[in-house]
Amino acid sequence: MKKYLIAAAMSLVASHAAAVSRYEVTNVTCETVQALIRTEGSVILVYRSRGILGLPIYDRYVLGQQFCDSGEVARGAGVPTVDMEYCPVRKCVASEIFRAH
Repeated sequence: MKKYLIAAAMSLVASHAAAVSRYEVTNVTCETVQALIRTEGSVILVYRSRGILGLPIYDRYVLGQQFCDSGEVARGAGVPTVDMEYCPVRKCVASEIFRAH
């Protein structure tokens, strides 16, 4: 029985992660990126690195703190868009308060 409960919990986690939309943002405006985040609350944004051979970079960006896990805080960040080098967005990062020294 315990195995089934663990499997069910794992499938819920996997389905939640799969539900986050992913967008390539290199050819869209900053306003569009911010509208996507406002509409969905949490998205994965993908763009090309300007320094490392154009490798794709991706991360999860959020509307606010309510989309972060326990022990994380929503902090300001930026992504490059077609009209801005640094389009302001937010992403979840580990909180300094809970970090052991």
